[in-house]
Amino acid sequence: MSEKSYSVKELARLAKVTVRTLHHYDSIGLLVPFARSRAGYRLYCDDDLLRLQQILIWRESAMPLEQIRALLDDPTFDRRQALLQQREALVKKVHKTHAMIRSLDAALAVVSEEIEMNPQEIFDGFDPREHQEEAQARWGDTSAFKESMRRTKNYSPQDWERIKAADRELMEALAARLKQGASPDDDAVLDLAEQHRLHMDRWYYPCDHAMHSGLARLYTADPRFAASFDKYGEGLAEFLAAAIEANAARQ
Repeated sequence: MSEKSYSVKELARLAKVTVRTLHHYDSIGLLVPFARSRAGYRLYCDDDLLRLQQILIWRESAMPLEQIRALLDDPTFDRRQALLQQREALVKKVHKTHAMIRSLDAALAVVSEEIEMNPQEIFDGFDPREHQEEAQARWGDTSAFKESMRRTKNYSPQDWERIKAADRELMEALAARLKQGASPDDDAVLDLAEQHRLHMDRWYYPCDHAMHSGLARLYTADPRFAASFDKYGEGLAEFLAAAIEANAARQ
């Protein structure tokens, strides 16, 4: 590598970050410049640039700064191996993105009445097994997880189309009730909560009211679940969770 050095302003421009960000990284020991000028200005070398690139890549995945610092300062850290792993992850992401674009193009063609619907193309890019490893780690020993894996492994694209349509219709009905100012314990809302329980019971695993209440707590505790509901209406995750609990009590 060259012996070229970069001022904090030059590095900020190259990396498209703010000078304040670089100052912060220095203050917490995440990216300490290799030297200072006679006037006391920070100077960065090529190795610092590579370290910053690594930091920014991990930040894209929302990794905490302290965790990034610990990884980079680990004596066993292998920069080349880390770059290869990150490249592989990005390639997989690109492939998934391209698949989803194809599915959107297929849907646009159907909406534009250019072609008849092909369910296989519509759901290309949507893999229900995407989070299976995490689910396996969290619930792999439970009978519900095992039953869900047994049922879903043989579902056809038409099955998934039917499941997603039923789920979307249910969420839209709940969102409409929420927008109208309904209470989670209104009879109509409780009926929708019961429909949700039966939906889970039919397609995934036996879901009694106790199991359903456990799901309700998960829906509000995990931001990813909450976001998947709230896209239909702000606060829908909390609304559904409250309705599920009320429906369980009604039984």
